[in-house]
Amino acid sequence: MYAIALVKYRKPLEEVLQVLEAHRAYLGELKRQGLLLASGPLDPRSGGALLLRVPDDTVAASLDAIRDGDPFTQTGCAQYELLPWAPTIGVDSLDNL
Repeated sequence: MYAIALVKYRKPLEEVLQVLEAHRAYLGELKRQGLLLASGPLDPRSGGALLLRVPDDTVAASLDAIRDGDPFTQTGCAQYELLPWAPTIGVDSLDNL
């Protein structure tokens, strides 16, 4: 199953930037685990978005764990909106990532 996570900042950008290195290290680990396909900030910089691939049999638990493990969440800098996603066009391309 795929998912989109919208990450919305809850604190001023200056405070968010203090946690950015830890957040990016966390995302790097998700990438190494094969859970994160792509990520980046929104423009204007009010948050970011993640494209995720999680096991079909643990979608909710996996997404909750991803959210809860993020230093942005742990420090109250951001909140997640988790959207499980079942794409119908381009699935082959996504599956090859």
